[in-house]
Amino acid sequence: MGVHVNTEHEQIAVDGEGSVSAAPDVMRLSAGVEVRRSTAGEAFAAVRAAAARLSEALRAAGIAADDLRTSELSLGPEYDAYPKVSAYRAAQGVEAVVRDLSRADRVIDTVAGVGEAARLGGVAFELSDPAETLGRARVRAFRDAAAKAAQYAELAGRPLGRVVSVTEEMRGGPQPMAYSTMAAEAQPSVSPGRQTLTVGVRVVYAFGE
Repeated sequence: MGVHVNTEHEQIAVDGEGSVSAAPDVMRLSAGVEVRRSTAGEAFAAVRAAAARLSEALRAAGIAADDLRTSELSLGPEYDAYPKVSAYRAAQGVEAVVRDLSRADRVIDTVAGVGEAARLGGVAFELSDPAETLGRARVRAFRDAAAKAAQYAELAGRPLGRVVSVTEEMRGGPQPMAYSTMAAEAQPSVSPGRQTLTVGVRVVYAFGE
């Protein structure tokens, strides 16, 4: 954050910042299935069957088909001592978008209920429509810059004139929150908390006459 006064061009540049917190209303769940079999064909068939069960279970838990996306599909050998193959590992991942957070615990339980092949990768929370929150952050950032410009113009004994330019900079975007799979015997519980969106702005003013 800073202030720059250009006496040659009769301008003053100020930085403003505005932050607004909001409660996320969407959860992205990373999950999947993983199996090991003695042959590549068996491993691939088993993981595809397990993935189908997982997708069906997630849809039954209220996840729309359009909110399910395959995120990984892999197949490869594992070795005890190269080049001797001990097994073939196959994995398929899925990302599920949970738009009703009251279903979050149920969806996580659903993944665990698929069986030993199930894997939980983590969760991330986000705002489904950040535009309104960003709009309020912009207002705060501009007002912050305007207040600084007015103060420095007054200190310099100069009237503040028109806005010459406005440059926006996004700062400190939302961060994902990891979901721990420890203590599996406990009832799953997730909390979206709050996310803060921050906007930085540089405003250049001309000095008035």
